[in-house]
Amino acid sequence: MRKARIAYGGAIHEAIEWEGLLKLDDDRIVEENNVTWLTPIEPRTVFALGLNYADHAAELAFAAPSEPLVFLKGPNTFIGHQAYTRRPADVTYMHYECELAVIIGKTARNVKKEDAYKYVKGYSVANDYAIRDYLENYYRPNLRVKNRDTCTPFGPWIVDVKDIVDPMNLKLTTHVNNELVQEGTTADMIFDIPSIIAYLSSFMTLSENDVILTGTPKGSVDTTVGDIVITEVEGIGRLVNTIIGDESFTNR
Repeated sequence: MRKARIAYGGAIHEAIEWEGLLKLDDDRIVEENNVTWLTPIEPRTVFALGLNYADHAAELAFAAPSEPLVFLKGPNTFIGHQAYTRRPADVTYMHYECELAVIIGKTARNVKKEDAYKYVKGYSVANDYAIRDYLENYYRPNLRVKNRDTCTPFGPWIVDVKDIVDPMNLKLTTHVNNELVQEGTTADMIFDIPSIIAYLSSFMTLSENDVILTGTPKGSVDTTVGDIVITEVEGIGRLVNTIIGDESFTNR
């Protein structure tokens, strides 16, 4: 089952996919284009994996890491499906990153790899834009690279863990203006989902609605104002986002 959070009629609702439409928690049926999409959950602590695909590390001329490279993201970065991401006028290279998002379902501490999926609530799609102009240290990207407002579209759906037979064998794609620019598979992760959960929970407690962004494969291409970017993970969903410029924020 695919679930979402949306705003409709002045209220926030949980909704499910219903024959190409949305069924709200009050049983109303509405069209997808008539709602405002929110993130599928309200993210708590968000962990993002850097260089978790060997082909992406090679693309950036970095060696593949020997242990997970993890940094944190603030809730200010997250926006929903069909929303807008701001590209600062002074940057020269801002690229998308299609990622499988893993959503924790219950408190986890010292989890063994073989038990890791018991702690997963479900999966979603994230597009974790990076502004390479601001990169100071690939090992721990600075705040301006990965924590800018509106730079992480997330959603539209959360898909229950039991509905995805093998999350480590899912196709990832990105299209910009209907052109395929990125393609990969979760099978190529350096650190798989159980390894990441075991690693994080070995030194800190994970909680419900913590989110793990598992990294992106090769295919990073600069985006420009007006681009429509579609990131998709097989069986999870198709996330649409539009790049806008500073002129849309004249009052800020």
